[in-house]
Amino acid sequence: MKDAFGIPQSLLVLGGTSEIALATARRLIARRTRTVWLAGRPSPALEAAAAQLRALGPDVHTVAFDALDPASHEAVLGKVFADGDVDMVLLAFGILGDQARDEREPVAAVRVAQTNYTGAVSAGLVSAGALQTQGHGSLVILSSVAGERARRSNFIYGSSKAGLDAFAQGLGDALHGTGAHVMVVRPGFVRSRMTAGREETPLATTPEAVAAAVELGLRRRSETVWVPGALRVVMSALRHLPRSVFRRLPV
Repeated sequence: MKDAFGIPQSLLVLGGTSEIALATARRLIARRTRTVWLAGRPSPALEAAAAQLRALGPDVHTVAFDALDPASHEAVLGKVFADGDVDMVLLAFGILGDQARDEREPVAAVRVAQTNYTGAVSAGLVSAGALQTQGHGSLVILSSVAGERARRSNFIYGSSKAGLDAFAQGLGDALHGTGAHVMVVRPGFVRSRMTAGREETPLATTPEAVAAAVELGLRRRSETVWVPGALRVVMSALRHLPRSVFRRLPV
């Protein structure tokens, strides 16, 4: 069980090759985490990620998990929880998509929505139910500031994150008082493989900075974490702009 400072002994990562998730795992391993499950589609990248974490000392397992196969989530994740208590679940899978292509190809747009929202709803509910049953643990969900207000340049991705964010907040309210805890993390532009080649936005951040914010949020038992923190004020202003003005912004 995690200690009074919120650092987990055991960690389940949904999206085991995510750079943000792996940066978070490394940071938590350096503090206290001793058991890690990396869940994702079987691949050399998943095995390489597991090997890198094992070199840091913890017991690391890989789990075959597909966000686009909700029917399998209960069985797959149930096996992890059956092995013992899980102190923290990090829901970190998602795809950015290609806005221009996805507008032309609705099937591709639906894949973004199914991965980022539908898959997360399924995995999130299964994980939350298991945490509630064991009576403790944190579900940390990687959302995005893109979900705060849909922008012309990425409204398909943004709408999927808006749905995920609303779901996560509601789930946190539903679990309040059960011992289980939901923390929503809203990073801005993160320099990673997923955003490689894309123009950076102001207040861009790194996977390591998001990991540090996650750790601090766990210690504080926060419900919402912005990365960087200044984005909270920026997005509050953008959210309240008249639509006619927002539409003309270079976003």
